[in-house]
Amino acid sequence: MKFNKDSLKIDAGRVAGELAQSVRKQIRGDLKKAGAVIGISGGLDSSVVVALCAKTLGPERVVGIMMPEEDSSPDSQTLAQDLADRLGIKTVLENITPGLEGMECYRRRDEAIKRVFPEYDSTYKNKITIPTNILEKETFNFFNLTIERPSGEKKTKRMPPSAYLQIVAASNLKQRLRMTTLYYHAEKRNYAVVGTANKDEHEQGFFVKYGDGGADLKPIAHLFKMQVFQLAEELAVGSDIIGRVPTTDTYSAGSTQEEFFFGLDFYRMDMLWHAMENKVSPAEAAAVLDLTPQQVERGYANIQRKIDATEYLRLYPLEIE
Repeated sequence: MKFNKDSLKIDAGRVAGELAQSVRKQIRGDLKKAGAVIGISGGLDSSVVVALCAKTLGPERVVGIMMPEEDSSPDSQTLAQDLADRLGIKTVLENITPGLEGMECYRRRDEAIKRVFPEYDSTYKNKITIPTNILEKETFNFFNLTIERPSGEKKTKRMPPSAYLQIVAASNLKQRLRMTTLYYHAEKRNYAVVGTANKDEHEQGFFVKYGDGGADLKPIAHLFKMQVFQLAEELAVGSDIIGRVPTTDTYSAGSTQEEFFFGLDFYRMDMLWHAMENKVSPAEAAAVLDLTPQQVERGYANIQRKIDATEYLRLYPLEIE
């Protein structure tokens, strides 16, 4: 394989057509379902999937479910509804804040935050971040907690494992409640739940098991984020969505996917991953990406560590044979 700056370019029209055939076969043939239910957030991935399903099945057989909660950005609902209106699909608004309060999501999260920052209260914003200099030195990911006062003043500390695990476990209730909400709306219509994870998320474990990882089909889980951007152009999801900075939309202080999980911009990460999969030497990849061979090696190692560490998320439940 000749590795170059355009190695991840796809024929977006052809790929969209092939995906449409697969989605139609899986939903109508394999699953015997009448349509599609998709959680829509105004993000790139969900927008591409909902546009693909509307084109494939017809807008009358697609329902977009908007599921904001108290930490969600208002832009998420606005962008999701604008796209749904352009596509002509039905939407349902489900505010999941009361359900999360009933499961004590916010109390459990805040309890852990206060062990790191005793002054923290409900007037503060919060987010989790990782180092974004992973190409510069050999390091394992560690997690920082940032709190932000109403005045804008920020404080950041490295979290002990117990606080990190509790904050993430509590926050994961959001994705799991969204999954159960999607299945309610799917089952009442005999529709399929269509997942929106791309390859970066699915293979590196940036999803919640039985949360946003729970779906009947995952049409873009084999595509790099950079390829999803190309599909978004083909499917005309709109420049407001394509230009939006990808975010987890989980933490009130607005954590991006790069600073929360990946540690790299999507172009370099996807190109490094593609090169690694195709056994491109660090020297060759470095020349294409304007990096040093040592930086490429660190990138390869970081991606592989995430794949290996999250393998359990992609396993089916284990059984005794």
